[in-house]
Amino acid sequence: MADCVSKVELSVSCSSLLDKDVGSKSDPLCVLLQRTGDDQWTELGRTERVKNCDSPSFSNRLRVDYHFETVQKLKLGIYDIDNTSTDLSDDDFLGGVELTLGQIVASKTMTRPLQLKKDKPAGKGTISVTAEEVKDNRAIVLELEAKNLDKKDLFGKSDPFLEFFKQTDDGLWQLVHRTEVVKNNLSPSWKKFTVPLQTFCSCELDRPMKVHCSDYDSDGSHDLIGSFTTKVSELQKAAHGSPVEFDCVHPEKQKKKKSYKNSGVVSVKSCQLVTQYTFLDYVMGGCQINFTVGVDFTGSNGDPRSPNSLHYMSPDGLNQYLSAIWSVGLVIQDYDTDKLFPAFGFGAKLPPDYQVAHHEFALNFNPSNPYCQGIEGVVDAYRKALPQLRLSGPTNFSPIINHVASISNTPQSSATQYSVLLILTDGEITDFDQTRDAIVRASGLPLSIIIVGVGPADFKAMELLDGDEGGLRSQRGELVARDIVQFVPFRQFADAPRQALSQSVLAEVPNQLVSYFKMRGLDPAKPPAPKA
Repeated sequence: MADCVSKVELSVSCSSLLDKDVGSKSDPLCVLLQRTGDDQWTELGRTERVKNCDSPSFSNRLRVDYHFETVQKLKLGIYDIDNTSTDLSDDDFLGGVELTLGQIVASKTMTRPLQLKKDKPAGKGTISVTAEEVKDNRAIVLELEAKNLDKKDLFGKSDPFLEFFKQTDDGLWQLVHRTEVVKNNLSPSWKKFTVPLQTFCSCELDRPMKVHCSDYDSDGSHDLIGSFTTKVSELQKAAHGSPVEFDCVHPEKQKKKKSYKNSGVVSVKSCQLVTQYTFLDYVMGGCQINFTVGVDFTGSNGDPRSPNSLHYMSPDGLNQYLSAIWSVGLVIQDYDTDKLFPAFGFGAKLPPDYQVAHHEFALNFNPSNPYCQGIEGVVDAYRKALPQLRLSGPTNFSPIINHVASISNTPQSSATQYSVLLILTDGEITDFDQTRDAIVRASGLPLSIIIVGVGPADFKAMELLDGDEGGLRSQRGELVARDIVQFVPFRQFADAPRQALSQSVLAEVPNQLVSYFKMRGLDPAKPPAPKA
């Protein structure tokens, strides 16, 4: 499971801080805390102290690991430091603010009033927080070929492949890339490949590198044809149709034969450094994540008035459906500025006539405006709708998938919109083949589908839709363009903290979003400034 972990750097500035020093301004410092449990906070870092200043800009950045699938609650506190002790309990508190990292990242820069405690402002003091991902987001794109390689096989030509190594800080050689094997060819051309620059050379263009050209043997005893040393700055000379050539030298042959020149020549046909945008680049560049909920109201859930029903409300006003909506929605809502979420039900008969089952109806019974205000609005619509519905069937997923797909199918010239559809179901799907077709069609659109399985059912069909074991195909045999479905059974998280479900459910969304915009060749609407 892909966990989206990045380093985020927060820069902090304040204005109009309270003056706590007699005869001079305060000497402020900012401390960053992250919530790690029920009212437990852990310090992640602090800035320098700025002397005698009521509107400081701190030069020390605060770094934090960023996980998309978690609501990361942060607290920034400003203190007036008048001693050398690191203990803040004896320093004057000038105000603080609580935010989620998702809010800061989505806003890029966020300004809030400082508070001494809840609902008590710290004078006119404000704090501004700006987020930046700590990452060189470049990649190297290489295309290589070779000529006149030595023949290593008794009954045929060599089967050559290349291995690239970078020298680590302790002088060891670390493998960073291996090409495919080209069978039975002494003048092979390898496929163009892309490697993150961080991986390839630790983003240091003059870091020593070594390239091995070997003859592949199925038993793993590959024979070295030859090798050469280089660095990225040399590879970059391959441009405008003029390749860079390297003699492929076998050290043993070189020792034995004075006239030995090489065991072939490896040519770098092209070398480019390209920007590889990350999930944060897209979100901070203005991409909105639109969240839609679909709830299963089919008869297999059981009568909501019965304690055995999956829709039965416990005395605390919750059930598995609501718990899943809360868990996922609280994370997603930070990335959607209007906080308006369309919510639909399927598989129920509706008032006033209760004649036919509906496979896609607005949870607020307003088909022209199915939007709910925030996750609270979705939960409220669910609670109001439930007593008015008659659970029915069949369980059809394809109508709601097709509906959200049609909304997502609007041309974009840059990466501005992405949709996430959350389907909550007891798993008894009726239109499996039509759903499969709908997913394959939607895989070319800016859409991710999350299916949360509620209850004790066998979810084999849901796991097939997830497609992790192999690409999902339509009835006609068409393969999904990319993996867009994530299935999670709720029962695995019944006794876990609420955030555990959202972490699991949302873990694949960042890579799915990036894969879509990469497939379409779309840059962030506001690309990040180039790194110096």
